[in-house]
Formats: sequence, C-alpha cells, structure tokens
Amino acid sequence: MPLIQISQTPGLTDEQKRAVIESVTRAYADATGKDASKVWVTLTDVPRENWGVGGVPLG
Repeated sequence: MPLIQISQTPGLTDEQKRAVIESVTRAYADATGKDASKVWVTLTDVPRENWGVGGVPLG
C-alpha cells in the first residue's frame, strides 16, 4: 500500500485538508493505476518556527 506524507505549515481548514487528501489520492491512483482505496495520505502540520528555507527560519 502506498503512503504519501505531506508536511506543511498550519492553516488549512478541515475542508481544505479533505480536498488535499482526495486530490492527492486521485492523482496518485490515476498516475500509477493503483486502487485509490489502498492509498494512504497523511498531513502533518509543522509549526512555522520548525521550518527553514535557504538557511533562514520561517518563524
């Protein structure tokens, strides 16, 4: 079973998270021919202070 993990800064609503999970699942299943019911997706909200881009903290 495929597992797709997405790390992001907080801020999406529950409705947006559901839409992301549905869209990512559908895209993966379409691209690979896998059964969408077997695709797992996790969303992890990581506080901005725990992110850095180009050596600079976001928080």
